[in-house]
Amino acid sequence: MSIEDQDSVDVIAVNENGIVVLTILDHLEWDDEHLYLLQEKINTYLAFIESGEVYETYPNSKGKEFKINVVCKYEPSLTAKEFFSRCATVINQAGFQFGHEVYI
Repeated sequence: MSIEDQDSVDVIAVNENGIVVLTILDHLEWDDEHLYLLQEKINTYLAFIESGEVYETYPNSKGKEFKINVVCKYEPSLTAKEFFSRCATVINQAGFQFGHEVYI
């Protein structure tokens, strides 16, 4: 699965701190369409959590905190870094964590 699979969660697991991490696997180079796809994928993840569907799919998530994490193949552009910053603000306000990293 990947960022292009808009209706699915790529990876879900509990990390060493007991936080349920929903990971987006992002293999695309940075352009405007890419940011749109990423925004839509993040919205899918938020809906998955907020609707409670996460508890049906992954019962071990009950009572735990959530984090959406984007794992990028390419170093984010300046525009992408700004986008990530805005995402962190909005997602944190919703009560969840957000992060991103580059996997080489």
